[in-house]
Amino acid sequence: MSSSVYDLIVIGSGPAGQRAAIYAAKLGKKVALVEMREVVGGVSINTGTIPSKTMREAVLHLSGYNYKSIYGMNYRVKERITMADLAFRVQHVIKTEIDVTEAQLSRNNVEMLSGVASFEDATHVKVTNSKGATVYETANTLIATGTKPATSDKVPINGKTIINSDLVLDLNNLPKTMIVVGGGVIGVEYTCMFAALGVRMTLIERRPRLLEFADQEIIEALSYHLRDARVTMRLNEEVESVEDHDDGTVVANLESKKKVQGDALLYAVGRQGNVDELNLPAVGIEADRRGRIPVDKDFRTKCPNIFATGDVIGFPSLASVSMEQGRIAAARAFGDESIVSNPSFYPYGIYTIPEISFIGKTEEQLTEEDVPYEVGVAYYREIARGQIRGDTTGRLKLVFHRENHSILGVHIIGEGASELLHIGQAVMALGGTIEYFVDTVFNYPTLAECYKVAAFNGLNRVSKFD
Repeated sequence: MSSSVYDLIVIGSGPAGQRAAIYAAKLGKKVALVEMREVVGGVSINTGTIPSKTMREAVLHLSGYNYKSIYGMNYRVKERITMADLAFRVQHVIKTEIDVTEAQLSRNNVEMLSGVASFEDATHVKVTNSKGATVYETANTLIATGTKPATSDKVPINGKTIINSDLVLDLNNLPKTMIVVGGGVIGVEYTCMFAALGVRMTLIERRPRLLEFADQEIIEALSYHLRDARVTMRLNEEVESVEDHDDGTVVANLESKKKVQGDALLYAVGRQGNVDELNLPAVGIEADRRGRIPVDKDFRTKCPNIFATGDVIGFPSLASVSMEQGRIAAARAFGDESIVSNPSFYPYGIYTIPEISFIGKTEEQLTEEDVPYEVGVAYYREIARGQIRGDTTGRLKLVFHRENHSILGVHIIGEGASELLHIGQAVMALGGTIEYFVDTVFNYPTLAECYKVAAFNGLNRVSKFD
């Protein structure tokens, strides 16, 4: 038995775990962070958010995607783009992010424990590594173990031609044709990236539309872009089996008896919580069949001194939200009620090409709730900055209350959407109305002007009825 006693042990060093550990350390608590990998950062830095967003940036740069409308469809920065070109940039960013994270944890006196954590009981955590096992005592524990790609008996992952999202950069060559199974965020993001590189893509999704939680008009615009990039979408289709052929090709057999052939297949249907090694029964916690741990509003599990945050608790599984959840959980563990966070003001960023970002309610939700609303739209092509950037297909949509003009939602598709959204987020959080955008002077030329154009557009629609 170890003599070390901690105020908080955090299991997992992804966005949720990092923020929780650092916040608790800033409260003057003795904190340990357990990580099973050799490096910190979890899925977010090592195989998920950071690698995929960096790869997207490399794809956009090397393919010259953003400037084809100006310089012609044949414009490219590099003629023959390889997987090595993409991996080079990704590895550089990963290394930097790991260094920054390690420095932050060290500066805040968070003790790093390397190994696999499991519960002995509610106040003892065992950490097992190549040197053996050590048991640590702790007043509180936070589970932030994240997720791993879900598996299916129908899809035999071989790491070469049949891969999951963790193995994308392990592809030896850029395939000529590719199948993506799963029209969720991960599947659609990678479909966009490979399509921008000229890979012939087929996207298979069992639901009738992509990304059902997002605004329908925005997703219709994205679907148009995908088709324009020669992506074949097979919606309302389920994969029955996948065959790995000797000639290096892959065939997906659909339940509708269709066959889809490609040089590679990416299986991106859901993710599974990393809970197998935790020994949750020892503390009376049960995860659901997808490995998600149920928590209350303070991220407390059934066991009062054990918390869980991040992807392991399920939707929305965003790095940004995970960070906030970790911070709140650490605060609540030590009786700090000062942090007040409103999930209805959490932004969503989907890094498709073009990217999508939104906050607040969709038109579909407001219609269902019988809320009287109106919409104002601005198109990038109407904005000088849109012409300068070469993005003339983007749009910004303001959804506001017909009567009191409060902002109910902001939905954007186009380059820079995830940055542009924060203006609308600030106005919503501070209780502003659509008139704010009309009366505000924005830098010129900027995409931020979209807010003013959309506000005028929306108010014109209302005034016609007044």
